[in-house]
Amino acid sequence: MGRMIDGAWHAGKVTEDSKSGAFERQDAGFRDWLTPAGDPGPEGQPGRPATPGRYHLYVSYACPWAHRTLIVRALHGLEEAIGVSVVDPVMLENGWTFGTERGGSGDPLHGAEFLWQLYARARPDYSGKVTVPVLWDRETDTIVSNESAEIIRMLAAFGGHGPDLYPAAHRAAIDRVNARVYDTVNNGVYKAGFATTQDAYEAAVRPLFESLDWLEGMLSGSDWLVGDVMTEADIRLFTTLVRFDAVYYGHFKCNVRRIADYPALEAYLERMLADPRIAATVHLDHIKTHYYASHRDLNPCGVVPVGPDLPWAHLTAGGDQHLT
Repeated sequence: MGRMIDGAWHAGKVTEDSKSGAFERQDAGFRDWLTPAGDPGPEGQPGRPATPGRYHLYVSYACPWAHRTLIVRALHGLEEAIGVSVVDPVMLENGWTFGTERGGSGDPLHGAEFLWQLYARARPDYSGKVTVPVLWDRETDTIVSNESAEIIRMLAAFGGHGPDLYPAAHRAAIDRVNARVYDTVNNGVYKAGFATTQDAYEAAVRPLFESLDWLEGMLSGSDWLVGDVMTEADIRLFTTLVRFDAVYYGHFKCNVRRIADYPALEAYLERMLADPRIAATVHLDHIKTHYYASHRDLNPCGVVPVGPDLPWAHLTAGGDQHLT
């Protein structure tokens, strides 16, 4: 995957963070916050005003973390307020790139060739991973945040007409669900997929399916994870579920059961895809191409499988095709 050290890009393997056998995700490096008037964030983070037209999102359609921000942007109706650029789905020795031959958009703001160049522009001595999403401030020409969990909350500051995805009455319950889902499901698939020892793999895959069993039980009697409406907990789970049978089941060896084998989870997935705003953010072509063609230490030949035949693929923007 590579990383930056003192402002310079250094190529690396996708399993380089698994040298002990267990995959460890690095914290985000930019954590400013958007508020209606530019006041500090909820934990005292430096604040910036939520001004339409000032900010720009850099995303990958393949990345589940970036996908969260696209869904919330759509639900809040912020397509005109916040522009979007999409990286190429294949990520090799140069990390995320702005190639356009496989559905990327290029970089209209700076004409950058690689995402790491924007990190260097924002912080010339930056050291760390180069990840999406990136929320960019066009006025100050720097990164506001690259932490998806925080970006999806701060988008509400624009005062759109979207749903309250983090209602005060349910925040404690949402935080509890998020904590387990993040550790064992969202990040759990990566811990299983990037493990380099049998023990590390099993230490990740067993809690993953324990949590999927738990979620199946929760959703057997309810449409949503918390309360009676969709919240951010649902969005955070959805972006992993929608990739699971197409990628994580095979590519990451998370093959105890498919989401299709869980009646309540499958119905929940299709319930969310029934919202055309959400379905339009799902690009299975980018998703499959990214994982299978980018992770060459896991899939050396970069061959992208034709299947599986997903019953809901026709609802999505990218269908079930691949781009290689």
